[in-house]
Amino acid sequence: MRNNFRKKLFAMMILFACSLSFTISIIDYKRIRTDTVESNIKQVNSIEDMVEQTLQTVEKVNHYFNNEIAEQMKKASVELIEKYEENPDFSTWDFQLLKEKYDADIYIINQENVITHSSFLPDIGLDFNRCCKKIAKVLENRLKSGEFHHDGIDLEQETGHVKKYSYMATRDKKYLIQLGVLLEDKAVFQDFDFIKANHYLAQKYPPINEINILNIAGKPFGKNPREKWLTVERREAFNKALTSGEKVELEGHIEDQQVIYRYVPYKSEYDYGTTQQKVIEIIYNQNTIQAILDRNKQIFYIQLFIIFAVTIVISFIIAKWVSRPMYLAFHDSLTGLKNRAAFDEMALDTFNNRAKLALFMIDLDHFKTVNDCLGHDSGDQLLKNVAKTIEKAVDKIGEVYRYGGDEFIVVLYISDRRLVNDVAKELISAIQLSINNTNSLAADHVTASIGIAIRPEHGTDIQTLYKKADIALYQSKAKGKAQYHVFDQDMLCSTVD
Repeated sequence: MRNNFRKKLFAMMILFACSLSFTISIIDYKRIRTDTVESNIKQVNSIEDMVEQTLQTVEKVNHYFNNEIAEQMKKASVELIEKYEENPDFSTWDFQLLKEKYDADIYIINQENVITHSSFLPDIGLDFNRCCKKIAKVLENRLKSGEFHHDGIDLEQETGHVKKYSYMATRDKKYLIQLGVLLEDKAVFQDFDFIKANHYLAQKYPPINEINILNIAGKPFGKNPREKWLTVERREAFNKALTSGEKVELEGHIEDQQVIYRYVPYKSEYDYGTTQQKVIEIIYNQNTIQAILDRNKQIFYIQLFIIFAVTIVISFIIAKWVSRPMYLAFHDSLTGLKNRAAFDEMALDTFNNRAKLALFMIDLDHFKTVNDCLGHDSGDQLLKNVAKTIEKAVDKIGEVYRYGGDEFIVVLYISDRRLVNDVAKELISAIQLSINNTNSLAADHVTASIGIAIRPEHGTDIQTLYKKADIALYQSKAKGKAQYHVFDQDMLCSTVD
C-alpha cells in the first residue's frame, strides 16, 4: 500500500512539474519563433530601405547630370523636326547615321502610337496601345502639346537597358520624335548602378531571391522585358501597389521553393514624366527563418527531454522523502493497513457518498497472552499475517483499517445480509488459519470475534454504526468468541461480561 501511495505522489509530482516545465518551454519556444519571424521581417524591411536609398541616389545624381543630356536631346529634336519639314519621307532617312551624329537612338511614333521608323530596328512596329497602355496615353498628350519633354531613368522595351528618353512632336502633330540615350555607358551611371547594387544585396542576404525595379508597364530594368515577367496574380499585385501607393505582398513559388513577392510603390522626387513612378519588387524566401525555426525546434525537444528526465529524477527523490511521513500519517507502520486517522477521513467521504455498506469490527481474542508468553516479536508477526489475511479477503469489496492494538475495522461496500454473513464466515475461517500457520502455540488461545452493523438498517452516521458494531462484537465475545454477530436491537438489553 505504501508503494501505491508513493506511486500516486510520484505521478502527481511528475504531472505538475512536467506541465509547468512544458508550459514554460512552449512559451519560450513561441517567443523565439516570434522574435525570429520579426527579425526576418526587419531584415527584409531594411533591404527595402537600402534599395529605395540606392534608387534615390541614382536618380539624384542623374537629375543633375541629365540636365546637360536633356539640352543636347532638345537641340537634336529641333534639328530633326526641321529635317522632317524639309523631307517628311522617313523612308529616305539614314537613321544609323543620325544615331551616330546625335549619340542616341531615334524613334518615329505616328498618331496611332506605333513606331514606324527607328535606328533601333527591333522596336520598329512596336504598338504602345497594345503593349503599354499607360505610356500610350502619355504619348498622346505629348503629341498634342507639341512641347519638348524628357523623362528620367527608363528602360528599353526590347532589351531592358537603362535609357533616357525625350519626346517632341512635329509641328503638324502627325509624328512624335523620340530620342533614347543609353545611360549604362555613362560614367555616372556606372558609379551608381542600382541594378548591380540590387544584385549584390540579393547575393549578400540569403532570404532574398531577387530584387527588381519595374517601370509603370511592369517591365524590369536590366532584364529582357519581352519575356513574360509578371504572372496574372503578380500583375494584379503590381497594379494595386502602383495605383494605391501601398505595399502589397503575394505568396508564390519559384520551382519548388515557396517565396513571397513584395511590391513597394516608389515615386521619384526628381522626375515628373512617365518614369516618375516605379515599383520595387523584392522576392524573398523563408528558408533561413525555417532553418532557424527547425534548429530551435530540435533544441526545444532536447531541452524538453532533459527537463522531463531531471523532473522525473527529482520527483522520484522528493516522492521517496515525502511519501513515508505522509504515508505513516494515514497508515499503520507495522501492518501497512490504513490507520484510525485514515478511517476518520474516509468516514467523511464514504459515508456521505455511499447509501449502503457494512461496518465490521474485528478483535483478536486473548491476543495479550501472545505478547506476554511468546514475546512482542511473535505478536507483531501474528498481527501482520492477520492484517494480510483480512486485506486479501476483502480486496475488491471493501477497505481494511487497523483501529488500534489487536482491533481491525472493515468497511464493506455491500449491505445484503446474506453476502455480509458469507464474508464474516470467510473472515473468521481465514483469520484462524492464518493464526494457526503463524504460531502453533497461539493457535490454542487466539481467535477472532466480529461485530457487524449495516447501513442504513442500523443507522446512517459513523458514530451510530461504530457503537452498534461494537455492541455486536461484545455479543460475539460473550457467546464464546471465535464467531460473529450482526447487531440486533435485543443486544441493547443484554449484559456483556
